[in-house]
Amino acid sequence: MALMPRRIKHRKVQRGRIKGNATRGNKVVFGEYGLQSLQAGWIKAQTIEAGRIAAQQYIRGDGGKLYVRLFPHRSITSTPLETRMGKGKGEPEAWVATVKPGTILYELGGVSEQQARVCFARLAHKLPVKVRLVKQRPKLGA
Repeated sequence: MALMPRRIKHRKVQRGRIKGNATRGNKVVFGEYGLQSLQAGWIKAQTIEAGRIAAQQYIRGDGGKLYVRLFPHRSITSTPLETRMGKGKGEPEAWVATVKPGTILYELGGVSEQQARVCFARLAHKLPVKVRLVKQRPKLGA
């Protein structure tokens, strides 16, 4: 089942533009390694799920934990093919997560760096944005 919100205030939203870098959700919090976006874009719910499955298949049995850090809150509408101009905005077709440069998309914990690199390389093939591997920063005073 694809990810989508249970309830939303507005079903149809304007497309808008994605400006600037991520100021929230840009640090590795749950695992030791993260997959960070280098571009802005929309990532569909099906793509998020495909990436999750690819990563889970790789780390299965190794005791690793995958954390999905993005959720598709936004709907994308489209009108049917061969429809004449006008007649209003189309129906919601897909749900997407808005991603800015610097957003952490997925995190991995309980695996070695080499395993994280291979796992995220498999996952990166599924994504429509460029990504890189980042490590969790050591906490000060620890």
